Amino acid sequence: MFRLRSETHARANGSHGLTTVLRSQVAVRGAHVRFDYPAKSGQRRVATVADPATTAALRALLRSTYPGDRLRAHRSGRGWHEVRGDDLNSYLRERSGTDLTAKEFRTWDATVLAAVGMAVSVRTAAGSEAARRRAVARVVREVADRLGNTPAVCRASYINPRLVELFEDGVTIDPGLDGLGADDAPLAVHGPVEEAVRTLLLTDGGR
Repeated sequence: MFRLRSETHARANGSHGLTTVLRSQVAVRGAHVRFDYPAKSGQRRVATVADPATTAALRALLRSTYPGDRLRAHRSGRGWHEVRGDDLNSYLRERSGTDLTAKEFRTWDATVLAAVGMAVSVRTAAGSEAARRRAVARVVREVADRLGNTPAVCRASYINPRLVELFEDGVTIDPGLDGLGADDAPLAVHGPVEEAVRTLLLTDGGR
């Protein structure tokens, strides 16, 4: 759910993203990585990532001999090179064989989080149209807060609109939440829950 942010933004106003964040703005604490930096529009972005592979990679970067301030860099021969947004997007396109960019990850995660929020709200909001509207507004606000966007931008650009249409018909991923948090998964909305969202959208709510 990270933005990349460009080199221009980093130089012009000190705002950062995943590829421009500084080493001083990242800390490894046990099995977690904590990011704390000024993001878009000067908003403070604090995020914790609990993923073993990510933690190991970022711990190695923080301990590396790279002389620069940026966190993201790779070694090529005897030299170091900063990882820029274009580098990351090129890597994603090459590995996926599609036009995938980093923004798709924000869009997908926002959609998954919204799907979970609507699923846990479907029973209490079933009584009236007004209750459903309130539930949707609450879910959008919560997801927008995670993204660092306004609710209007979040709903228009990040949450798949079909989720709202299906929710209004009482159709959600509710059955797919049975295993939420199982197996000590560090990110409970990944895996089976993602598959439930994918199935919901692809099958049009089972119709």
